[in-house]
Amino acid sequence: MKDNATPALTAEEHARRTATQFDSRLHAALAPMSSGLSPISLALAGMDWALHLASQPAQAARLATAVQQSALHWWADTLHNRPEDDADPRFAHPGWKHWPWAPVVHAYHEAEAWWDDATRLRGMEPHHQEMARFYARQWLDMLSPSNTGLWGNPEVRERTRETLGSNLLNGWINALDGWRQQHGLAPVRPTEHEYRPGRDVAVTPGRVVHRNHLSELLQFSPTTPTVQREPVFIVPSWIMKYYILDLSPHNSFVKWLTDQGHTVFILSWRNPDENDALLDMADYLHEGVFDNLAAIKALVPDCEAVHACGYCLGGTLLSIAAAALSRPGQIEQAHLLPALKTVSLLAAETDFTEPGEMGVLIDESQVALLEDMMAERGFLSGPQMGGAFQYLHSRELVWSQALRELWLGESDQPNDLMAWNSDTTRMPAVMHSEYLRRCYLRNELAEGRFPVEGRAVSLADIRVPMFVVGTEKDHVSPWKSVYKIHRLADTEITFVLTSGGHNAGIVSEPGHPHRHYAMLTRPDDGPWLTCSDWQDQALPQDGSWWTAWHQWLIGHGSGTVPGRLPLEDATLGPAPGHYVHQHYLD
Repeated sequence: MKDNATPALTAEEHARRTATQFDSRLHAALAPMSSGLSPISLALAGMDWALHLASQPAQAARLATAVQQSALHWWADTLHNRPEDDADPRFAHPGWKHWPWAPVVHAYHEAEAWWDDATRLRGMEPHHQEMARFYARQWLDMLSPSNTGLWGNPEVRERTRETLGSNLLNGWINALDGWRQQHGLAPVRPTEHEYRPGRDVAVTPGRVVHRNHLSELLQFSPTTPTVQREPVFIVPSWIMKYYILDLSPHNSFVKWLTDQGHTVFILSWRNPDENDALLDMADYLHEGVFDNLAAIKALVPDCEAVHACGYCLGGTLLSIAAAALSRPGQIEQAHLLPALKTVSLLAAETDFTEPGEMGVLIDESQVALLEDMMAERGFLSGPQMGGAFQYLHSRELVWSQALRELWLGESDQPNDLMAWNSDTTRMPAVMHSEYLRRCYLRNELAEGRFPVEGRAVSLADIRVPMFVVGTEKDHVSPWKSVYKIHRLADTEITFVLTSGGHNAGIVSEPGHPHRHYAMLTRPDDGPWLTCSDWQDQALPQDGSWWTAWHQWLIGHGSGTVPGRLPLEDATLGPAPGHYVHQHYLD
């Protein structure tokens, strides 16, 4: 008989555990003082920079000379009243081009250029160099002359004069409304239009056809008499509500696919609470991907295979699942699942050696601090995650927005994408820690060491055709990082580079002006192309990549069948389901 009793701890083990718990709670309590950023990581980066500067006297002398030259240039420009030749949107107002503001802008830009040069010291750890440059930019953004408000910003002074101060009153109301919304109170000045899932967004007709503790599976009603035989199964990121892909009817990815004759299934992730602290990556893999694939096979008897598609972290999760399903005997219940006809990854990383701007904030010390913070509540809150993205883009998302709202008295005009962006979700503590450590810190997926059911998986096992999308201005999943799938998967890969960023590049409906993309297919036995070689050979095209993907899906499909109506189950209800409405005031 198996003894399930927990073995008693030795005195040394008990002391170690007690000390760890105390330190963890102390770190969590002190974390708000540093905005959740590790002061140790910052100190190590600063010391690395300072020591290398001290050990390179010639570089230090060069930088000191650069300061003197910058001062002379500034003095000459000021004497000749030369306008600033710069496209910085913070200083677009004509008032910045004249005395006394123009010299201030000149000095500020000289300081930016000097610090960018000064943080590139030879010999520094690459991560510390990125951190030093990043934090220098953060301080400079905070000290920008545009943030001086009424006293030092000519645009604010002009607006105050023109409106007789009503902009300052509106700014005060905006600040009060922001505070009230953070505390769950109704705003003093209600927004003109509030976007709600099921009413304004996420309105594509459909049903919830399966539900488990972690996800709901939505199937959308057909709008064409016949549909493609292979359904499309979409796995969105768990850090976002699924309706980023089902916004308003005119830009809904789901509706457009349905109108083109596809049977569309999509996951809607549950917004976890403190009881879900122990959910891990295996739970997200099984209850998110495998369980819902099994549900699709049971719901669609003529479904032998599906076109699987993952967006952002959902694409990373899907690539893990695809690798596991590609190796015989890896998954015990594989016979209950449909085959994967194709795999499509949208702005999804599989190699995390160059993870973009988020990598600046992720190292051992930072992850340990996040773990201590999550241990207090069992999850990372949506505002905490949103705050990290705001911090990465503080110039646009913090300081420029504060200028518009508080000093100019302007209010953001809400739209569907903004409404979705503010509808944040949580992440369970164990899962988020495991994801950061296995993917960001140890890069286990790319190196063939990520475990699924006790065995490591390899992306090289994937043999089905892949369609991979990167976006030109993506700071979350840089396209050159996404492109690395070419080195990891030995199969046919059609890679698309589209205009836009992480969200706007994917939500890029046909007819949207100024959209373009380039596309090139590498056969399964094709040679490796560098990013620059790929760009030289890829065919540029105007318009939306959606149409190219639709044609690609048809080309890899097996014909059409009569339209499939979703199962109506009163206990599950209609789309957009229940989980999408879960919202917490964190």
